[in-house]
Amino acid sequence: MSNEKIKVGITQGDINGIGYELILKAMSDPRILELCTPIIYGSSKVAAYHRKALDFQSISMNNIRSGDEAHYKRINIVNCLDDDIRVELGKATEISGEAALKSLEKAVIDLKKKSIHVLVTAPINKKAIQCEKFDFPGHTEYLANCFGGEPLMLLVKDNLRVGIITGHIPLKYVAGAITKERLREKIITTNKTLKIDFNISKPTIAVLGLNPHASDDGLVGIEETEIIVPTLESLRNQEDIMAFGPYSADGLFGTDRYKQFDAILAMYHDQGLIPFKTLAFNSGVNYTAGLPIIRTSPDHGTAFDIVGQNIANIESFLSAIYMAIDIYKNRKEYKELTSNPLQRVDLSTMGNDGE
Repeated sequence: MSNEKIKVGITQGDINGIGYELILKAMSDPRILELCTPIIYGSSKVAAYHRKALDFQSISMNNIRSGDEAHYKRINIVNCLDDDIRVELGKATEISGEAALKSLEKAVIDLKKKSIHVLVTAPINKKAIQCEKFDFPGHTEYLANCFGGEPLMLLVKDNLRVGIITGHIPLKYVAGAITKERLREKIITTNKTLKIDFNISKPTIAVLGLNPHASDDGLVGIEETEIIVPTLESLRNQEDIMAFGPYSADGLFGTDRYKQFDAILAMYHDQGLIPFKTLAFNSGVNYTAGLPIIRTSPDHGTAFDIVGQNIANIESFLSAIYMAIDIYKNRKEYKELTSNPLQRVDLSTMGNDGE
């Protein structure tokens, strides 16, 4: 029976943020052990510190050395830190950044060994974690470096899925980063993940414009007419990918029209995240699509301003755990259906929402 339960690796994130509050509250939910085997990569001592700071009920944790030793009926913890680690609530410190990286490194090792099936990451402070081993804007780029693939930041809440073409780069570099090659890669990745990870047989994708009003047919910028439109036409005609646009971001999100698509691709970070978080804050999930492994996280940061107050909302964190499990099952089902000719079925008969 232990082999039937999905092993969910959970990194502690920044030890001075709300990561442990999210973890402790999530592990108190009786549904967790019914759905999966949780494996926390962190520190028993730090967990106890946060438990005391939050005046939180005691949670029994099974100390193990790696995901291979996890007990399927227990909440497991892999100790990644020295016992003398110092916690300073609400502060970004060199120690907290180092602790976050050690947790992530150990989880990646177990993920590569298949000692865990999926990864859920608690929030990190991106400045504190910067060092020689972590010279990346965030988890997305770090994990892409570890596992390869064409990473795509995809924010998800139910049927609302918003992907980001250019990711974590300064705004002044965005226009130069919008190339036919990059756009094509991201759309193909989006189409593939909608089919395999979300069980949507014939996805429809809305692509936003870069310039105001999607350039008004070239009056306000040239990227739409010279890059985006030709790329979308090529993908529809040659790859049979149903990608449409470019749409004006305010027009698409300002009406219910965004609901007509299985995913929306934004040109840059804030163009996608502002409307997404307006519609789904505290309940959305950040999914790193396009990688051979499955990684999800809550759609918020370390929340230093409320740490230790026992008021952190865990809806997004719990959703990240549930989504990682669902995607793992969807990938497994897709692999079984496509690898065994005797079991293949027409995916179009399965509906357009995977339920």
